[in-house]
Amino acid sequence: MIEPLFISSFLMGLIGSGHCIAMCGGIASSLQLASNKRQTWLYSFAYNSGRAISYMLAGALVAGISGQFASQNTTFSVFLSFLAGIFMLLVGVYIMRLAASLQWLEKLGKNLIWQHLIKLNRYLMPIDSPFKALGYGALWGWLPCGLVYSALTWAMTSGSAIDGAFVMLAFALGTFPAMISLGIVAQKLNTLFNHPWTRIILGSMLIWYGIYLLIIATDKLVH
Repeated sequence: MIEPLFISSFLMGLIGSGHCIAMCGGIASSLQLASNKRQTWLYSFAYNSGRAISYMLAGALVAGISGQFASQNTTFSVFLSFLAGIFMLLVGVYIMRLAASLQWLEKLGKNLIWQHLIKLNRYLMPIDSPFKALGYGALWGWLPCGLVYSALTWAMTSGSAIDGAFVMLAFALGTFPAMISLGIVAQKLNTLFNHPWTRIILGSMLIWYGIYLLIIATDKLVH
C-alpha cells in the first residue's frame, strides 16, 4: 500500500510541475541569476532541497497526528481515504483550470501560516550562500499551495510520521526536474506543462485516480 502511495505522490509532483513553475519559478530563476554560473546548480539544488525538507516536516507532522487517531478509530481511517480522494478530484480540476477549486485552501494557509512566516524572509537576504538558499527554500516550502496541501492529505493516510515524510519527499522529487532545469530546458518544460491539452490530459488522469480512491474508500465503508 505504501509503495504505490510514494509512486503516486511522485507523479502528482511531476504532473503539477507547471503550477510549481508558476508559483516558485520566478524565485528559482532569480537565485540562478544572482549566483555565479558555476554555482547555479548548487544554489538551485539547495533551494529546492530546502523546499523538500519543509514538505517532509509537514508530512511527518500531519501523518504522525492522523496516524494516532486512525489506529484507534477505523471510521477516521476511512474518512482520511475519502478526503484523499476528494482532494485528488479538486487537484485534477485545478490543474485543468476548470475552476479555482483549491484557491480557498491557499487563502486559508496564507492567513493562518504564511503571513507570519514571510517575516523571516529578511533574515535570509541577500542570498549569497548555498546555506541561505537552503533556508530560503525551507521558508518558501510553506508558501500556500493547493497542490502541496492536497499531497498532505495523502501523507495523512500513510499511517506514520516516517511514511508521511517520505510521501512528501516523493512529491518534492517529482517537482525537481522542472524546478532545477535551467534556461531553454525550463522554458520548454513550462510551455509543455502549461499547454491546454497537457493540462486536460494530466488533470483527467488525476480525476480518474481520485474516483478510484473514492471507490476504494466506499468499499472499506461498506465492508
